[in-house]
Amino acid sequence: MADIKAGVNQLFLREEELRTGMELLFYAYREFTAEPDEILAEIGFGRAHHRVIYFVGRYPKITVSELLAILKITKQSLSRVLGELVRQEFILQQTGVRDRRQRLLELTEKGVELERQLSETQRQRIARAYRMAGAEAVEGFRKVMLGMMDEEDRVKFAPPVPARLAAVKR
Repeated sequence: MADIKAGVNQLFLREEELRTGMELLFYAYREFTAEPDEILAEIGFGRAHHRVIYFVGRYPKITVSELLAILKITKQSLSRVLGELVRQEFILQQTGVRDRRQRLLELTEKGVELERQLSETQRQRIARAYRMAGAEAVEGFRKVMLGMMDEEDRVKFAPPVPARLAAVKR
């Protein structure tokens, strides 16, 4: 019996297909960020503000150190953006309970509303694309995106181990 995998078409790994993949990412990212960019420009913010708002909203009580690790930017860059967001009351910064050196971040009501506005069109765009592509393509997309990440970030998206299995591993 012939090995089916031996006949798998590898055309997607050719230079032109790789370049097309890169171009698709550029165009998709342009469209993905266009509407939020307009909203941000109206209030004098940029994409760095959007990323901070997004991750603080996604992970309430995130520490500055954790946020720096996600964004992979300098403390100075984060300080400038975070300072603006705190001053304009989009983010609340609190001292850690166990470690007073920690600064815990969370969105204010104003910040929650801005995050909702910024993310709504992006959620709609992704949902529409997912519906058009179907479940198998969505899983393929997820695999491609995970494959592009560094290992340290990829593990954040690993499926959770059920509690009963985690107990067995101990």
